[in-house]
Amino acid sequence: MERLELIRLLGARHALAEPAPLRVVEEREPERFMTAFAQTVAQSETVLVCDPAWGAAERAQLAILRQSKIENPKSKIPQGWLCLPTGGTSGQLRFARHDQGTISAAVRGFCAHFKLTTVNAVGVLPLHHVSGLMAWMRCALTGGHYVPWDWKQLEAGALPALPGGGEWFLSLVPTQLQRLLLQPAAVDRLRRFRAIFLGGGPAWPELLQATATARLPLALSYGMTETAAMIAAQRPEEFLTGDRSCGAVMPHARIEISAEGLIRVGGDSLFRGYFPAWREPQPFATEDLGHFDTVGRLHIDGRRDAVIITGGKKVTPAEVETALRATDQFADVAVVGLPDAEWGQIIVACYPATQTAPDLAVIDGMLGRGLAAYKRPKRYVIVDPWPRNAQGKIDRVALFSAVSGSPR
Repeated sequence: MERLELIRLLGARHALAEPAPLRVVEEREPERFMTAFAQTVAQSETVLVCDPAWGAAERAQLAILRQSKIENPKSKIPQGWLCLPTGGTSGQLRFARHDQGTISAAVRGFCAHFKLTTVNAVGVLPLHHVSGLMAWMRCALTGGHYVPWDWKQLEAGALPALPGGGEWFLSLVPTQLQRLLLQPAAVDRLRRFRAIFLGGGPAWPELLQATATARLPLALSYGMTETAAMIAAQRPEEFLTGDRSCGAVMPHARIEISAEGLIRVGGDSLFRGYFPAWREPQPFATEDLGHFDTVGRLHIDGRRDAVIITGGKKVTPAEVETALRATDQFADVAVVGLPDAEWGQIIVACYPATQTAPDLAVIDGMLGRGLAAYKRPKRYVIVDPWPRNAQGKIDRVALFSAVSGSPR
């Protein structure tokens, strides 16, 4: 696919003879995002998709990145012009470079995997996130219908009118699915979908069992911003017969497991590099641990790094700890993620009993000015004794053990 064809499919009016070097798309409301995205793709050489909820820390990083050189010295082919935000495993704001080639490859692989020629989807995930954006792209590139829908209405059991008949898809994160299961009207409407994709973080066993009991057409999947969303996926009938894997690898992708159990990914939808840099076309090593079963289905065994995934968002403890220390309310502080039935994990700030009790009002005020809401601790816990190892570093294993047994 050529970029001009993508512009046409998105419904943009025209491409400028001299497009702007770089522009940002940042809209919260879906219809406005779709219009802005289409026109920006048509009128800019490089497009950065941004999250409207970013705080001061992310804004400062974005300002620096926007000053970067964007020309690829190794190629005259305009690749990697669509830059999608990802926290990666570093906690620093990063943009994964995609283009019409990687996006269309992901759509072709999706259609081949599910034996589709046209994709229809209801969208409740934000379009600045790869899961929300790719739901729209699958529809746009196949001539299907994409219907953005307000999450609160879906939670209340209301679905939009679905034009054109045919089969429909929906993507959720575990927190959303948990809430929908509490609403009988919503559960009844969810059964109308061909498949409900679940991503954005690990789902806990109780949630999956409740979903199976409700006979919902869930399809567990595996993917990331760097792969233009899912590269392995179940089919709903597999989930309903008891399979709890991420399904088979999709046709456009390759997944390898190293001797240490680390997942390496490749294929035609793999990103071109982190803006402003490019990467060589080779497999990408993730921090995810996994294995294949005897019939080739992918199972995720956890992460090698310490990233906390809360409500589908990645949070690095070091970033939150830095913000907490900047409040001058802690002599020492550490952040851990605890399992939570609604959010997957919640962020918990820990501090030693030997220090003066922090002023939580001061902390909330300062964090609110510089840290996105999903990154702020939901609990503050005193830990006694404060666990340090022989090198004087915080023993995070001991800290997690102490906090996981503390009262809520």
